Amino acid sequence: MKKIGILGGGQLGRMLLQAAANYPVETFVMENDPECPAAHLCNHFTKGDITNYNDVYQFGKGLEALTIEIESVNADALEQLEKEGVKIYPKPAALKTIKNKILQKQFYKNNQVPTSDFVITGNAAALHEHSDFLPAVHKLGEGGYDGRGVQIIKTAADLSLGFDAPAVLEKMVPIAKEIAMIVAVDDKYDMVFYPPVDMVFDHELNLLSHQVSPAVLPDKTFWKVEAIAIAVVKAFKSPGIFAVELFIDKNGEVYVNETAPRVHNSGHHSIEANYSSQFDMLWRIMLNYPLGNTEHIMPAAIVNILGAEGYSGPAFYEGLEAVMKIPNCFVHIYGKSHTKPGRKMGHVTIMSREKQELIHQVNRIKHTLKVISR
Repeated sequence: MKKIGILGGGQLGRMLLQAAANYPVETFVMENDPECPAAHLCNHFTKGDITNYNDVYQFGKGLEALTIEIESVNADALEQLEKEGVKIYPKPAALKTIKNKILQKQFYKNNQVPTSDFVITGNAAALHEHSDFLPAVHKLGEGGYDGRGVQIIKTAADLSLGFDAPAVLEKMVPIAKEIAMIVAVDDKYDMVFYPPVDMVFDHELNLLSHQVSPAVLPDKTFWKVEAIAIAVVKAFKSPGIFAVELFIDKNGEVYVNETAPRVHNSGHHSIEANYSSQFDMLWRIMLNYPLGNTEHIMPAAIVNILGAEGYSGPAFYEGLEAVMKIPNCFVHIYGKSHTKPGRKMGHVTIMSREKQELIHQVNRIKHTLKVISR
């Protein structure tokens, strides 16, 4: 059995381990918290810091392959493990570029990938020199995740909201749609991609509220999205799973926003709605199996379950039973014992052949299921 490690033991790690049940693999997880969602599903758990060189290096020695569930891992240790023969998904060179939003934007520019205009700011003083660049989005170079490290700056009066650290200031695009496309690449650099999804964000929390798959796009726009996403992933020159997030502006032009080098929230519906889920696909890649079938079984939508405003403490899922009675509805609770406003506590996948029915059920779920505390 192949020995494969996962750096990070959160909900993505848990879902990845659930998909591993179909394969002859011995699983290893490293995470700081022994009570993390993935700890009880792996064959071997190691308590350690995924950002620490020695912890990551010692964990990876003796494994045949390693993957990640979050970008904030020690890429230098992964580089050394790669030199010693451990397969890393994605390659450390690609990870180093993606995990730093400054390097990521420069990568798009250098590879002639369409992306919004941007300037680099080293500190708060440098940010104040670019008031003529507004409205814009200020993104912390490293450390941002799930809405953290992103600040919208509309006017000069908002400049004080920016980061006093290396960051990238991106010109705001007049967005008509936000799209994500997941691309899977094997060790031979063959690739398949999942149908693009239409993402709807909670702009107060900078988090995905819900998404609908497949996205409804004119053919010309779909071809642009497909071509650009594939070009981005090819340029990274790495096997693995990549989620390319794109903006479509009001003129139909397509721009890359960001890329995630891992399984991604925008692909959670694939567990039920596609023949090969994004999690199954990553195991196929790491085990050198043929790439799976990315086609839909049925159109689907995802609703993120977020902690309700005004509640912090032990989590209680109000309306859960009513949501579970909805036909073709699949509830995924991440097992986090405590809630707080905006915290990602799970997701719900709903499937239907009718798009209007999907939208109806999305709104029903959002108004029925609330995570509060008692």
